[in-house]
Formats: sequence, structure tokens, C-alpha cells
Amino acid sequence: MENIKDKFNIHLAILVLSIVALILAGFVAYQYKLLNNELMAVENELMAAKEENLTLLARLETANKDNLNLSKLSSYQQTIIDSFQGQIQAIGSTVGTLEKLAQTDPELLKKYSKIFFLSENYVPAKLAQIDNDYVFEGGNNFLIHAEVWPFLKRLLDDARRNDIELLVASAFRSFDTQASLKVGYTVTYGSGANQFSADQGYSEHQLGTSVDFTIPANGAMFSKFESDPAYSWLVENAHKYGFTLSYPKGNAYYKFEPWHWRFVGVALATHLHNENKYFYDLVQREIDVYLIKLFD
Repeated sequence: MENIKDKFNIHLAILVLSIVALILAGFVAYQYKLLNNELMAVENELMAAKEENLTLLARLETANKDNLNLSKLSSYQQTIIDSFQGQIQAIGSTVGTLEKLAQTDPELLKKYSKIFFLSENYVPAKLAQIDNDYVFEGGNNFLIHAEVWPFLKRLLDDARRNDIELLVASAFRSFDTQASLKVGYTVTYGSGANQFSADQGYSEHQLGTSVDFTIPANGAMFSKFESDPAYSWLVENAHKYGFTLSYPKGNAYYKFEPWHWRFVGVALATHLHNENKYFYDLVQREIDVYLIKLFD
């Protein structure tokens, strides 16, 4: 009886274990299916995300190309803008140059010693009186071109700082004044006056840019001026103030006049000094290019 009971218990245990195994197998199968479904869902999401990433990458690449094109376009536009600005500046500079030239008397750099003729009506646009402190004793109401006066004053002041007391013995002369002066010289010296005195209309003094220098010890004795330190100082320094010697030794117009200096602007005077040349050595077209810089 006990054997039968034991066998029954064994079969029952086997049955229970089988049922449990089936239940576990079913549970495992169910869980596997759930996990498999979740895995497939994740894979689908990953595929969708990958496709979305590819789409985003494509858009990003397109955007980068667009940005590059915009950058190139912007650079090109900036180049055009810069070019326009350069052209505008060039036009502005040209207009400024033309305005400056229009306001500068072209007669001031003409070669007036027996070459060009100044009419009897020509007078500089504006004249300034030279301070009496700089005028040779006995001089009265000496005038100079108003824009030349600051340069002349600096020259005279700097000369005095170097113990050179330069004085002005003659400056602007009108057409009529030059005519009277030439008549007086002709009466005294005859045709010899042509060696040192210009006819009216041919004198640089009528321009208001030329002066005759002297020193107190010489007075009107201009012939002594060459041997004075004042002349040597002018030779070395006058160009810094825009002045140049008009009639050096051996010139084709008048005898050597170490006292007669003409304002031609710092640029031209410096060029002449550096090249060891004189105003009348140049042709007129070479001189004319300096007109724009005359009072710089």
C-alpha cells in the first residue's frame, strides 16, 4: 500500500513539476515575445532616428553650402563696396585737387624773366604788409603775397636765431612802379640797365612772391651781399621756406643777383636745392606740376 502511495506521490510530483515547467516555459516564451517586440520597436526607433539624422546631416550640409555661398557673396559684395569707396575717395581727391588748383593763381609759377608777360592790370589776389621790424631802414609799406608772408616771416625769424639779421630791401612792385624804376635805371646806365633790371611786365616782383634781401651793414649795397654769411645761410636754408635763387651766376637773363630770391613753394624749392638746379633750368611743364603744392 505504501509503495502505491509513494508511486502516486512521485507521479504527482512529476505532474506538478511538468505543470510548473510548462508554466515557466510559457512565461519565458511570453517574456521573450515581449522583449522581442520591444527590441523590434527600439530597432525601428533607431532606424527612424538614423534616417532623421541623415536628413539633418543633409540639411546641415545644404546649410553649410548656403553659408559658404553667402560668405562668398558677402565677400564679393564687400569687394564691390570697397571698390566703390576707393573710387569715391579718388573722385573726392580729384575734386579737391581741382578746387585747390582753381584757387591757386597759375601766374605764380610762370617764368617771367623775358619769357612771359604780366599785364599792367595784374596784381596778386591779396597782399600783406611786411612788418617794419624786417624791413631795411628807409623802406616803407613793403608788401608781399599774403600766402607767402608766413613762409617769409619764418625764414627771417629763423635766420635771426642763427645770428643772421636779414632785412627786406624790396618786395612787391606794381607794373607802373617797375616802369618808373626801369626808366630811372636807363637814364643812369643806358642800355646797361637791361643787365640787372626787368622791363615792366617781366619782373618777378610784380607777382608779389619775390624779395631782395640785405643786411644792416650793407644797406642798399647789394654787390657786397655775396660775401656775407647771410647769403651762405640762404643758399643752405632758403629752400626749407620755399625760396630759391632766381638769377645765379651764368644765368641767361640778368647778372648774378645773390640778393634776389623768389618763393616757389617748399616742394619745388627743395627739389631744385637737392638737384643743384635753378628755377629757370626747368621747362614750364616741369614747373607746373608743383602748382598744387605751392602753399603746402
